[in-house]
Amino acid sequence: MANPSILILPGDGIGPEVMAEVRKIIAWFGDKRGLKFNVSEDLVGGAAYDAHGAPLSDETMAKAQAVDAVLLGAVGGPKYDKLDFSVKPERGLLRLRKEMDLFSNLRPAQCFDALADFSSLKKDIVAGLDIMIVRELTSGVYFGEPRGIFPDNEGGRVGINTQRYTTEEIRRVARSAFELAKRRGNKVCSMEKANVMESGILWREEVQWVHDNEYPEVELSHMYADAGAMQLVRWPKQFDVIVTDNLFGDLLSDCAAMLTGSLGMLPSASLGAPMANGRPKALYEPVHGSAPDIAGQGKANPIACILSFAMALRYSFDQGAEADRLEKAVEAVLADGVRTADLMGPEGGTPVSTGEMGDAIVAALCASL
Repeated sequence: MANPSILILPGDGIGPEVMAEVRKIIAWFGDKRGLKFNVSEDLVGGAAYDAHGAPLSDETMAKAQAVDAVLLGAVGGPKYDKLDFSVKPERGLLRLRKEMDLFSNLRPAQCFDALADFSSLKKDIVAGLDIMIVRELTSGVYFGEPRGIFPDNEGGRVGINTQRYTTEEIRRVARSAFELAKRRGNKVCSMEKANVMESGILWREEVQWVHDNEYPEVELSHMYADAGAMQLVRWPKQFDVIVTDNLFGDLLSDCAAMLTGSLGMLPSASLGAPMANGRPKALYEPVHGSAPDIAGQGKANPIACILSFAMALRYSFDQGAEADRLEKAVEAVLADGVRTADLMGPEGGTPVSTGEMGDAIVAALCASL
Protein backbone atom coordinates (compact mmCIF):
# COMPACT_ATOMS: atom_id res chain seq x y z
CA MET A 1 0.00 0.00 0.00
CA ALA A 2 1.11 3.57 -0.66
CA ASN A 3 2.38 5.59 2.26
CA PRO A 4 -0.11 8.08 3.76
CA SER A 5 0.24 11.56 2.29
CA ILE A 6 0.75 14.86 4.09
CA LEU A 7 0.72 18.35 2.59
CA ILE A 8 2.74 20.85 4.62
CA LEU A 9 1.76 24.52 4.34
CA PRO A 10 4.23 26.46 6.55
CA GLY A 11 2.69 29.85 5.80
CA ASP A 12 4.01 33.09 7.25
CA GLY A 13 5.93 34.48 10.23
CA ILE A 14 7.08 31.73 12.54
CA GLY A 15 5.19 29.12 10.50
CA PRO A 16 8.23 27.89 8.56
CA GLU A 17 10.34 27.71 11.74
CA VAL A 18 7.92 25.61 13.77
CA MET A 19 7.10 23.43 10.77
CA ALA A 20 10.80 22.64 10.32
CA GLU A 21 10.69 21.00 13.76
CA VAL A 22 7.62 18.98 12.78
CA ARG A 23 9.60 17.68 9.81
CA LYS A 24 12.20 16.38 12.26
CA ILE A 25 9.47 14.50 14.11
CA ILE A 26 7.98 13.08 10.91
CA ALA A 27 11.44 11.89 9.85
CA TRP A 28 11.99 10.24 13.24
CA PHE A 29 8.77 8.25 13.00
CA GLY A 30 9.78 7.12 9.52
CA ASP A 31 13.28 6.10 10.56
CA LYS A 32 12.58 4.62 13.99
CA ARG A 33 8.96 3.47 13.92
CA GLY A 34 8.44 2.52 10.28
CA LEU A 35 5.73 5.14 9.80
CA LYS A 36 6.56 6.46 6.35
CA PHE A 37 4.72 9.43 4.93
CA ASN A 38 4.73 10.97 1.48
CA VAL A 39 5.33 14.62 2.37
CA SER A 40 4.87 17.53 -0.03
CA GLU A 41 5.02 21.28 0.65
CA ASP A 42 3.34 24.34 -0.80
CA LEU A 43 2.38 27.94 -0.03
CA VAL A 44 -0.50 29.52 1.85
CA GLY A 45 -1.31 32.95 3.23
CA GLY A 46 0.99 35.88 2.58
CA ALA A 47 3.66 33.63 1.10
CA ALA A 48 1.15 32.42 -1.49
CA TYR A 49 0.02 35.98 -2.20
CA ASP A 50 3.63 37.05 -2.82
CA ALA A 51 4.10 34.19 -5.28
CA HIS A 52 0.69 33.95 -6.95
CA GLY A 53 -1.32 37.07 -6.06
CA ALA A 54 -3.76 34.94 -4.05
CA PRO A 55 -3.60 33.53 -0.50
CA LEU A 56 -4.20 30.02 -1.82
CA SER A 57 -3.75 28.91 -5.42
CA ASP A 58 -6.19 26.55 -7.13
CA GLU A 59 -3.35 24.06 -7.56
CA THR A 60 -2.61 24.05 -3.83
CA MET A 61 -6.31 23.69 -3.06
CA ALA A 62 -6.44 20.65 -5.31
CA LYS A 63 -3.44 19.13 -3.50
CA ALA A 64 -5.14 19.70 -0.14
CA GLN A 65 -8.23 17.86 -1.36
CA ALA A 66 -6.14 14.89 -2.52
CA VAL A 67 -3.91 14.21 0.51
CA ASP A 68 -4.67 12.34 3.71
CA ALA A 69 -3.87 15.32 5.96
CA VAL A 70 -2.82 18.96 5.73
CA LEU A 71 -0.42 20.47 8.29
CA LEU A 72 -0.51 24.28 8.42
CA GLY A 73 1.83 26.61 10.29
CA ALA A 74 0.40 30.13 10.52
CA VAL A 75 -0.74 32.92 8.21
CA GLY A 76 -0.70 36.71 8.24
CA GLY A 77 1.48 39.62 9.19
CA PRO A 78 1.56 43.44 9.11
CA LYS A 79 3.00 43.38 5.59
CA TYR A 80 -0.43 42.33 4.34
CA ASP A 81 -2.68 44.54 6.49
CA LYS A 82 -3.60 46.90 3.66
CA LEU A 83 -4.55 44.20 1.16
CA ASP A 84 -8.15 43.94 0.04
CA PHE A 85 -10.16 41.68 2.32
CA SER A 86 -10.62 39.13 -0.44
CA VAL A 87 -6.88 38.42 -0.71
CA LYS A 88 -5.75 38.76 2.90
CA PRO A 89 -3.64 35.80 4.09
CA GLU A 90 -6.40 34.54 6.37
CA ARG A 91 -8.66 33.97 3.36
CA GLY A 92 -6.40 31.10 2.33
CA LEU A 93 -7.09 29.30 5.60
CA LEU A 94 -10.81 30.00 5.36
CA ARG A 95 -10.89 28.63 1.82
CA LEU A 96 -9.26 25.41 2.98
CA ARG A 97 -11.82 25.00 5.75
CA LYS A 98 -14.77 25.78 3.49
CA GLU A 99 -13.88 23.78 0.39
CA MET A 100 -12.69 20.77 2.39
CA ASP A 101 -15.94 21.07 4.40
CA LEU A 102 -14.11 20.80 7.72
CA PHE A 103 -17.14 21.02 9.97
CA SER A 104 -15.66 19.65 13.20
CA ASN A 105 -12.99 21.75 14.92
CA LEU A 106 -11.15 19.97 17.75
CA ARG A 107 -9.49 22.21 20.30
CA PRO A 108 -7.84 20.31 23.17
CA ALA A 109 -6.99 22.13 26.37
CA GLN A 110 -4.35 20.08 28.12
CA CYS A 111 -2.24 21.35 30.99
CA PHE A 112 1.08 19.59 31.44
CA ASP A 113 2.03 19.32 35.11
CA ALA A 114 5.32 21.13 34.50
CA LEU A 115 3.42 24.19 33.25
CA ALA A 116 0.57 24.27 35.75
CA ASP A 117 2.01 27.40 37.39
CA PHE A 118 1.69 29.29 34.09
CA SER A 119 -2.10 29.26 34.20
CA SER A 120 -3.97 32.24 35.60
CA LEU A 121 -5.94 29.78 37.73
CA LYS A 122 -4.72 28.00 40.85
CA LYS A 123 -2.49 25.02 40.22
CA ASP A 124 -4.84 22.48 41.79
CA ILE A 125 -7.63 23.65 39.46
CA VAL A 126 -5.68 23.07 36.23
CA ALA A 127 -2.98 20.48 36.96
CA GLY A 128 -3.74 17.41 34.88
CA LEU A 129 -6.45 19.18 32.87
CA ASP A 130 -7.35 17.36 29.65
CA ILE A 131 -10.53 18.45 27.90
CA MET A 132 -11.60 18.63 24.27
CA ILE A 133 -13.84 21.29 22.76
CA VAL A 134 -15.59 20.31 19.53
CA ARG A 135 -16.69 23.43 17.67
CA GLU A 136 -18.98 23.33 14.64
CA LEU A 137 -16.94 25.20 12.04
CA THR A 138 -18.84 25.71 8.78
CA SER A 139 -22.27 27.04 9.72
CA GLY A 140 -23.98 29.18 12.35
CA VAL A 141 -23.89 32.93 12.74
CA TYR A 142 -20.61 33.36 10.84
CA PHE A 143 -22.15 32.00 7.65
CA GLY A 144 -25.92 32.53 7.96
CA GLU A 145 -27.89 34.71 5.55
CA PRO A 146 -29.07 37.44 5.48
CA ARG A 147 -26.02 39.26 6.75
CA GLY A 148 -24.55 42.71 6.23
CA ILE A 149 -24.88 46.38 7.18
CA PHE A 150 -27.94 48.13 5.77
CA PRO A 151 -29.61 51.57 6.06
CA ASP A 152 -32.61 51.64 8.35
CA ASN A 153 -35.76 53.77 8.11
CA GLU A 154 -34.54 56.37 10.59
CA GLY A 155 -31.38 57.58 8.86
CA GLY A 156 -29.10 55.15 10.64
CA ARG A 157 -27.78 51.69 9.87
CA VAL A 158 -28.50 48.16 11.04
CA GLY A 159 -26.03 45.28 11.21
CA ILE A 160 -27.48 41.82 10.62
CA ASN A 161 -26.02 38.37 11.18
CA THR A 162 -28.21 35.30 11.07
CA GLN A 163 -27.76 32.30 13.36
CA ARG A 164 -28.83 29.28 11.29
CA TYR A 165 -28.45 25.55 11.77
CA THR A 166 -29.98 22.51 10.11
CA THR A 167 -30.67 19.11 11.60
CA GLU A 168 -27.84 17.43 9.69
CA GLU A 169 -25.29 20.17 10.50
CA ILE A 170 -25.94 19.62 14.19
CA ARG A 171 -26.11 15.84 14.03
CA ARG A 172 -22.82 15.40 12.18
CA VAL A 173 -20.79 17.49 14.63
CA ALA A 174 -22.56 15.77 17.53
CA ARG A 175 -21.49 12.40 16.12
CA SER A 176 -17.92 13.69 15.97
CA ALA A 177 -18.09 14.62 19.66
CA PHE A 178 -19.57 11.30 20.72
CA GLU A 179 -16.96 9.35 18.77
CA LEU A 180 -14.20 11.34 20.47
CA ALA A 181 -15.74 10.77 23.89
CA LYS A 182 -15.70 7.00 23.32
CA ARG A 183 -11.89 7.25 22.99
CA ARG A 184 -11.60 9.42 26.10
CA GLY A 185 -13.73 9.71 29.25
CA ASN A 186 -17.06 8.78 27.61
CA LYS A 187 -18.73 12.09 28.58
CA VAL A 188 -20.14 14.84 26.36
CA CYS A 189 -21.48 18.21 27.50
CA SER A 190 -23.44 20.08 24.83
CA MET A 191 -23.54 23.87 25.21
CA GLU A 192 -25.99 26.32 23.62
CA LYS A 193 -28.51 29.01 24.61
CA ALA A 194 -31.77 27.11 24.38
CA ASN A 195 -33.28 29.46 26.96
CA VAL A 196 -33.28 32.44 24.56
CA MET A 197 -32.53 31.15 21.03
CA GLU A 198 -34.62 28.89 18.79
CA SER A 199 -31.42 27.65 17.17
CA GLY A 200 -30.32 26.62 20.66
CA ILE A 201 -33.54 24.65 21.17
CA LEU A 202 -32.94 22.83 17.89
CA TRP A 203 -29.30 22.22 18.84
CA ARG A 204 -30.25 20.65 22.18
CA GLU A 205 -33.00 18.49 20.66
CA GLU A 206 -30.82 17.20 17.80
CA VAL A 207 -27.81 16.43 20.02
CA GLN A 208 -30.16 14.55 22.33
CA TRP A 209 -31.58 12.63 19.33
CA VAL A 210 -28.10 11.55 18.23
CA HIS A 211 -27.34 10.42 21.77
CA ASP A 212 -30.57 8.49 22.27
CA ASN A 213 -30.54 6.80 18.87
CA GLU A 214 -26.82 6.24 18.19
CA TYR A 215 -24.68 6.71 21.33
CA PRO A 216 -26.76 5.81 24.40
CA GLU A 217 -23.65 4.38 26.09
CA VAL A 218 -22.02 7.85 26.24
CA GLU A 219 -22.97 10.13 29.13
CA LEU A 220 -24.62 13.33 27.82
CA SER A 221 -25.37 16.56 29.67
CA HIS A 222 -26.58 19.95 28.48
CA MET A 223 -25.49 23.37 29.70
CA TYR A 224 -26.17 26.95 28.67
CA ALA A 225 -23.03 28.37 27.05
CA ASP A 226 -22.69 31.27 29.48
CA ALA A 227 -22.89 28.89 32.42
CA GLY A 228 -20.35 26.72 30.61
CA ALA A 229 -17.90 29.61 30.42
CA MET A 230 -18.30 30.15 34.15
CA GLN A 231 -17.75 26.45 34.88
CA LEU A 232 -14.63 26.36 32.68
CA VAL A 233 -12.89 28.80 35.01
CA ARG A 234 -14.49 27.40 38.17
CA TRP A 235 -14.00 23.65 37.78
CA PRO A 236 -12.71 22.76 34.29
CA LYS A 237 -11.84 19.15 35.12
CA GLN A 238 -15.55 18.29 35.35
CA PHE A 239 -15.58 18.23 31.51
CA ASP A 240 -14.34 15.64 29.05
CA VAL A 241 -15.72 16.60 25.61
CA ILE A 242 -17.67 19.81 25.04
CA VAL A 243 -19.64 20.19 21.80
CA THR A 244 -20.99 23.56 20.79
CA ASP A 245 -21.81 25.80 17.84
CA ASN A 246 -19.52 28.05 15.82
CA LEU A 247 -19.93 31.27 17.80
CA PHE A 248 -19.90 29.78 21.29
CA GLY A 249 -17.11 27.41 20.29
CA ASP A 250 -15.00 30.36 19.19
CA LEU A 251 -15.40 31.97 22.62
CA LEU A 252 -15.26 28.88 24.82
CA SER A 253 -12.19 27.38 23.14
CA ASP A 254 -10.19 30.58 23.64
CA CYS A 255 -11.32 30.67 27.26
CA ALA A 256 -10.19 27.07 27.73
CA ALA A 257 -6.93 27.80 25.94
CA MET A 258 -5.85 30.27 28.59
CA LEU A 259 -6.36 27.69 31.33
CA THR A 260 -3.21 25.99 30.05
CA GLY A 261 -1.03 29.09 30.35
CA SER A 262 0.48 29.42 26.86
CA LEU A 263 -0.89 29.59 23.33
CA GLY A 264 2.42 28.13 22.20
CA MET A 265 1.29 24.78 23.61
CA LEU A 266 -2.09 24.40 21.91
CA PRO A 267 -2.78 22.31 18.79
CA SER A 268 -6.00 21.95 16.84
CA ALA A 269 -7.63 19.76 14.22
CA SER A 270 -10.41 20.49 11.75
CA LEU A 271 -12.07 17.36 10.41
CA GLY A 272 -14.59 16.66 7.66
CA ALA A 273 -16.40 13.71 6.16
CA PRO A 274 -14.55 10.44 5.46
CA MET A 275 -12.80 10.09 2.11
CA ALA A 276 -12.85 6.95 -0.03
CA ASN A 277 -10.03 5.44 2.06
CA GLY A 278 -11.96 5.99 5.29
CA ARG A 279 -9.76 8.79 6.58
CA PRO A 280 -11.48 12.11 7.29
CA LYS A 281 -10.68 15.27 5.40
CA ALA A 282 -8.31 16.91 7.85
CA LEU A 283 -6.37 20.09 8.56
CA TYR A 284 -4.07 20.34 11.59
CA GLU A 285 -2.65 23.63 12.86
CA PRO A 286 -1.38 25.29 16.04
CA VAL A 287 -3.74 27.74 17.70
CA HIS A 288 -1.12 30.51 17.85
CA GLY A 289 -0.69 33.09 15.11
CA SER A 290 2.26 33.97 12.89
CA ALA A 291 4.01 36.11 15.57
CA PRO A 292 5.85 38.28 13.03
CA ASP A 293 7.65 40.18 15.80
CA ILE A 294 9.82 37.13 16.57
CA ALA A 295 9.90 35.51 13.12
CA GLY A 296 13.34 34.38 12.01
CA GLN A 297 14.87 34.75 15.47
CA GLY A 298 14.66 31.14 16.66
CA LYS A 299 12.47 32.15 19.60
CA ALA A 300 9.23 30.46 18.55
CA ASN A 301 7.84 27.55 20.55
CA PRO A 302 7.27 24.61 18.15
CA ILE A 303 5.33 22.45 20.61
CA ALA A 304 1.83 23.45 19.44
CA CYS A 305 2.74 22.54 15.87
CA ILE A 306 4.36 19.28 17.00
CA LEU A 307 1.28 18.40 19.05
CA SER A 308 -0.85 19.16 15.99
CA PHE A 309 1.08 16.37 14.23
CA ALA A 310 0.33 14.15 17.23
CA MET A 311 -3.35 14.83 16.59
CA ALA A 312 -2.82 13.84 12.96
CA LEU A 313 -1.27 10.55 14.09
CA ARG A 314 -4.32 9.89 16.26
CA TYR A 315 -7.23 11.08 14.11
CA SER A 316 -6.01 10.67 10.52
CA PHE A 317 -3.63 7.74 10.70
CA ASP A 318 -5.10 5.64 13.54
CA GLN A 319 -1.80 5.68 15.41
CA GLY A 320 -3.04 6.46 18.89
CA ALA A 321 -0.14 4.71 20.62
CA GLU A 322 2.41 6.70 18.61
CA ALA A 323 0.52 9.92 19.32
CA ASP A 324 0.75 9.05 23.02
CA ARG A 325 4.48 8.45 22.57
CA LEU A 326 4.97 11.92 21.06
CA GLU A 327 2.86 13.66 23.70
CA LYS A 328 4.77 11.87 26.48
CA ALA A 329 8.05 12.96 24.88
CA VAL A 330 6.88 16.58 25.00
CA GLU A 331 5.83 16.13 28.62
CA ALA A 332 9.23 14.62 29.50
CA VAL A 333 11.10 17.54 27.93
CA LEU A 334 9.02 20.06 29.85
CA ALA A 335 9.47 18.09 33.08
CA ASP A 336 13.23 18.34 32.54
CA GLY A 337 12.92 22.12 32.56
CA VAL A 338 13.58 22.70 28.85
CA ARG A 339 11.87 25.95 27.92
CA THR A 340 11.50 28.29 24.97
CA ALA A 341 11.26 31.98 25.75
CA ASP A 342 7.46 31.98 26.12
CA LEU A 343 7.67 29.34 28.85
CA MET A 344 10.29 30.99 31.05
CA GLY A 345 9.10 31.46 34.61
CA PRO A 346 10.05 34.14 37.17
CA GLU A 347 13.07 32.10 38.21
CA GLY A 348 14.70 33.05 34.92
CA GLY A 349 17.26 30.97 33.09
CA THR A 350 18.36 30.65 29.49
CA PRO A 351 15.67 29.68 27.00
CA VAL A 352 16.39 27.19 24.25
CA SER A 353 15.88 28.01 20.58
CA THR A 354 13.13 26.66 18.37
CA GLY A 355 15.52 24.12 16.88
CA GLU A 356 16.89 23.08 20.27
CA MET A 357 13.38 22.40 21.54
CA GLY A 358 12.72 20.23 18.50
CA ASP A 359 15.98 18.37 19.05
CA ALA A 360 15.13 17.80 22.72
CA ILE A 361 11.79 16.25 21.77
CA VAL A 362 13.49 13.99 19.23
CA ALA A 363 15.96 12.92 21.95
CA ALA A 364 13.05 12.15 24.29
CA LEU A 365 11.45 10.07 21.53
CA CYS A 366 14.68 8.12 21.17
CA ALA A 367 14.73 7.54 24.93
CA SER A 368 11.22 6.08 24.71
CA LEU A 369 12.36 3.15 22.58
